[in-house]
Amino acid sequence: MRAMYVIPAVVLVGVVALSSVFIVDERKKALVLQFGQVMQVKQTPGLGFKVPFLQDVVYYEDRILGLQTQPVEVTLLSDRRLVVDAFARWRIVDLVTFRQAVGASGEERAQQLLGNILTQAIPEVLGNATQDQVLSLDRTALMTQILTIAKREGAALGIDVIDVRLTRTDLPEQNLEATFARMRAERQREAADEKARGGEAAQRVRASADRTVIELTSDAKRQAEVIRGEADAERNRILAEAYGQDPEFFAFLRSLTAYETSLKGENSSIVMRPDSEFFDYLRSNEAPVAAAPVEAPVAAPVVAPAAP
Repeated sequence: MRAMYVIPAVVLVGVVALSSVFIVDERKKALVLQFGQVMQVKQTPGLGFKVPFLQDVVYYEDRILGLQTQPVEVTLLSDRRLVVDAFARWRIVDLVTFRQAVGASGEERAQQLLGNILTQAIPEVLGNATQDQVLSLDRTALMTQILTIAKREGAALGIDVIDVRLTRTDLPEQNLEATFARMRAERQREAADEKARGGEAAQRVRASADRTVIELTSDAKRQAEVIRGEADAERNRILAEAYGQDPEFFAFLRSLTAYETSLKGENSSIVMRPDSEFFDYLRSNEAPVAAAPVEAPVAAPVVAPAAP
């Protein structure tokens, strides 16, 4: 009979003992709650004890958490509009305040509240900044101001905002296409200007080259005419001297030239009188003394009789 009571008692004691013990992981923190009231805070890893069946244990992250905010459209000091978002890192530092602020929703509710804080802080800070300050690589001062606001507001939630970084700074979608169109028009205008300047330069080069060609051609023709005139003068001088030295040889040479000229071409027939002076050097071995040079007669073509 005694065994019948001992075994259930041992089981009950074991269940009660197990229900009164809880383990906190090194990545977690824990709150012991009794009817919704905080009875114990466990921030170090290890074993913890609670009243079984009356108290519950709620665990929270002890690690650093991250939050990516939603894009926010802000108006800068220069009335330019930008779409900005940020990334924040935070952690829970006061479990009691955190529990009171977010209730049973835990970290999920804290992410929403912190996102609202940053969504309000970003326009507040960037609204007093210029476009160059926002778009420059050195915008640490702006992020520090946003971090200061987030720390102050986050302390009421029992969290510590460790860092805030601006990740995206773009033009709004409705202004983006207009900006691209303006950039394309500007590049096309610059290309047209460069093309016009290139065409103008090419025209100047062509005009200069044409003028140089005309000048060189004219100078070459002038020099050729001068040389031709000098050559003709020299030729006439030599012929005059040769005629003066030996008139008979000169007349003979002129006659040979006349023969050559008359017999050129396809027509080799000559019609003239037999006693013509043209044949003086062909009829006799002796040339007529002081005879004038023979001029080449005009060659007449021989007409063949018509076919019957």
